Amino acid sequence: MVQPVSRPSAQHAVWHWATPQARTVLDSGDLGAILRFHRAVHGLNQTELGTLLGYDKTYISALELRKKTLADIGSLRRVAEQLRLPPHVLGVTDPADTDHRAMIQFGQSTVRLAEIARQSGHAVEAVAELWPLVARLEARLEARLEDGHAESDVLRLLAHARVGLGVALGNVLPEERLATAAHWTAMSLSITANFDDPAFSSYVLRMRGNELRKARITGAAVDRLRHAAALAPNPEARAAVLPLFARAAGELGDAGLFDSVMREADDLIQRAAHTSLFNPYALHEIRLRGLVSTRRRRSRHTACRGRA
Repeated sequence: MVQPVSRPSAQHAVWHWATPQARTVLDSGDLGAILRFHRAVHGLNQTELGTLLGYDKTYISALELRKKTLADIGSLRRVAEQLRLPPHVLGVTDPADTDHRAMIQFGQSTVRLAEIARQSGHAVEAVAELWPLVARLEARLEARLEDGHAESDVLRLLAHARVGLGVALGNVLPEERLATAAHWTAMSLSITANFDDPAFSSYVLRMRGNELRKARITGAAVDRLRHAAALAPNPEARAAVLPLFARAAGELGDAGLFDSVMREADDLIQRAAHTSLFNPYALHEIRLRGLVSTRRRRSRHTACRGRA
C-alpha cells in the first residue's frame, strides 16, 4: 500500500511561490508547467506528486507533457486545493469571487488569521495562506481595471495582504533572500497613493521600512520609517514606528538621529499604550544595541563607573 504524501510545507520551499518566476508560471495557466514547478520547489518526484493528487506517475507525466488535460471542474478544484493554488489559476471560478462582499470578508479574515499565525511562530503557514489571496485579488483587480473600474476595498485589502505576505516572508527567508520580502511590502506603497489616509500610509511605510532594515538596506529603511513617523496620526501609531525607527537609525550609525528618536520614545512611553515592542524593557534593549552600533559603548561604561 502506498503511503500518503503529506502536504509540503518546508520553509526553504515557501518563498519560491512569491518570486517573479512563480508568477510567470501561474499566469500562464499551464497545468503541466505548474506541476513541474511545484515538484521542483518542493523536491517531489512524479510518483510523490501523483500520490498527493490521487493519480499515478504515468498520468502525472502525461499532464506535465500536455498529452492529457484535466477538464472537469471538480478535479481542477481538487488539484488547486492540494497545491494551495487560487482556483482561478487553473481556470476555475472561485465561489468567493462570485459574491464581492463574501470575497472581501474572506480576505480580511485570511489576513487577520495569517497575522496571528505569524506572531505565533507559524510564518510558513501565514505565507501559504496569503500568497493565494494576493494572487486572487490581483486577478480580480486586473479584470476590473480592464472594465474601467477599481474597487477601493479590493485595493485596500490587496495592500494589507501584500504587506502581510512580505512580513511573513521576512520571517522565513534566508538572509540573502530578504530583499524579496521587502519587495512585497513595496508593492503596497503605490496603492496607498489612492487613499487620503495617513494612518494607512504610516502602517505600510512602517512595515516597508522594517523589512528594508532586516534586508540591511538601512538608508532606505530610515527614510521610510521617518516618513511613517511623520504621518502617524496619534500616539499609538507613532509608538508603533519609533522602536523600529530607532533600530534603523542605530544600525545606520547615525548617533544624533538615534538619540533624537529614543528621546521621543522615552517621552511617549508615559502616554501611549505599551506593546510587545513599545515598553520600557524593549526600549532598554534597543538603547543598548544602538549605543553599540553608534560606537559609544566605551564612553557609556566609563560614565557608569564615574557615577559608581
